[in-house]
Amino acid sequence: MAGPSRHSFPAPSEPSLRRLGVGGPGGGGDRPLRAQIVVALVALLVLLAVPLYLWRRPSGTENVAEESDAGPVASALPAVVDGQVIAPDAAPAEERVRLAAVQKVKCAASARSRGQEGNLCDSLPFFEEALAKAIRENVDCAPRTGKEGTINYVLKIDFTKRQVSVFPGASGAWKGPQARRAAKCVKRSLPAPQWNAIQHQYRYYMIAILATYPVPSAIKGPPGSPVFD
Repeated sequence: MAGPSRHSFPAPSEPSLRRLGVGGPGGGGDRPLRAQIVVALVALLVLLAVPLYLWRRPSGTENVAEESDAGPVASALPAVVDGQVIAPDAAPAEERVRLAAVQKVKCAASARSRGQEGNLCDSLPFFEEALAKAIRENVDCAPRTGKEGTINYVLKIDFTKRQVSVFPGASGAWKGPQARRAAKCVKRSLPAPQWNAIQHQYRYYMIAILATYPVPSAIKGPPGSPVFD
């Protein structure tokens, strides 16, 4: 007599197991997990490498501080050009002449007229600036006495005759031939005025500038060389 019947179920086929993600050769279910781990490691390496590179990257300014620090020292050193040593710019040259303010000595209709003086006279910028410039450019024409001295340069301006002249006035300490020679040098350096373009209220003027010549610095010369011109 046959025993009790048993229910038999068909064994699942291999394709069905693969669709469920289990079974099959090689354990295919581990592949997605491995891929995620690899991607995470790569991302971590990138995050670590980028800041490290930016921190260690050369900025191109390593030598700037050295160059700026060496600049003043290098500029103070003499340069060599064509085998010749050229010294750096020296200090400003010593003051060789000091000029006082322009004095308006006289303004009148002519040289013989009484006229006005001081603030009652109008200014003549062209002649005032030209006289000061000529005095500075002719320091070497001044007397060389080894002592401080002054020359009061007086400039006569005659619009009627269209003439100018320069002579040493009485207010200066230096007079005589040496002072007159200096005045001639100043006169020669005056530019030719454009008479029609210069505005003026009077026809005759006298202006003056007192020039002070400090004691010249000692210059070593041969023994027994004279101090005076």
